[in-house]
Amino acid sequence: MILAGDIGGTKTVLGLFDSEARLVRDQLFHCAEFPSLEAIVARFVPGPVAGACFGVAGPVVDGVARITNLPWVIDARVLATQLGGAPVTLLNDLQATALGTLVLPPESFAVLQAQATPAPTATIAVLAPGTGLGEAVVVHDGVRFRALPSEGGHADFAPNTDEEVALWRYLRGRHGAHVSYERVLSGNGIGDLYAFCRAESGAAEPAWLTEQLAHGDRNAVIATAALAGTDPACVRALELFAAILGAEAGNLALRSLAIGGVVIGGGIPPKILPALQTGALVARFDAKGRFADLMRTIGVRVALDPKASLYGAAHHVAADLASKDQP
Repeated sequence: MILAGDIGGTKTVLGLFDSEARLVRDQLFHCAEFPSLEAIVARFVPGPVAGACFGVAGPVVDGVARITNLPWVIDARVLATQLGGAPVTLLNDLQATALGTLVLPPESFAVLQAQATPAPTATIAVLAPGTGLGEAVVVHDGVRFRALPSEGGHADFAPNTDEEVALWRYLRGRHGAHVSYERVLSGNGIGDLYAFCRAESGAAEPAWLTEQLAHGDRNAVIATAALAGTDPACVRALELFAAILGAEAGNLALRSLAIGGVVIGGGIPPKILPALQTGALVARFDAKGRFADLMRTIGVRVALDPKASLYGAAHHVAADLASKDQP
């Protein structure tokens, strides 16, 4: 059996797969309820495994990961010992998600911009807003696709309009001198976008919204009100989110020359898909000056399957095990 995991800042999903990377069983765990990944693995794994791979929400250095939004240190060597010596690989979670997008069926995507037919080995860019903002690039090495890690979500946010300049100033006052794209394109970013839009509007927050914000998931309440069109500040917050997501997706496509397309994953996009389908995201994706014609040939899709990272981790192990069996 193959063990795969998707380790986020809020939840962990573990799955057992057969040797062909077909899912046998999976389970979701809330990270706050466990002191470590090892404790979750001990709860989930019933016996020996042939290999394991975990996509983790943070940088991986020498087989060790410190989770960006969680007080865990994950060490591949420690996990390998726990799993009886099975080989263990840690990938940045977006590396795993990126690999997962290669094996998802077409119906697992919502197409925002169709693309010209790319070369089958063309580079693909992936970004995923969720608890944080992850980014990765998938390249072909002549034999197989490999996902390159990145912490591009922490790169400087670049405003493109006067409104976004005001937003940058607002976020700098709230978070300090460094304003990253993650400060905008994440769950907490939606809350900050709403606070900015509410302040800019000068309109009082309606009592029904105050009540919902006080007793529900703040970011989910804002998104729901925006999609329903029941509060202008919420609507504008989600419009800004979509536009800035399109701009950063275009930036990543240019930086990596992702002729194979851009995939938008993560937990947020499927939940706010109507806001991403208005055309604002694609308009900003394409608005790259002298490269606008090229940008219009690059496909943009939203990955709808929340298990993309899990599948990517499993296929990474399966590919490694298969390569070791080759003469």
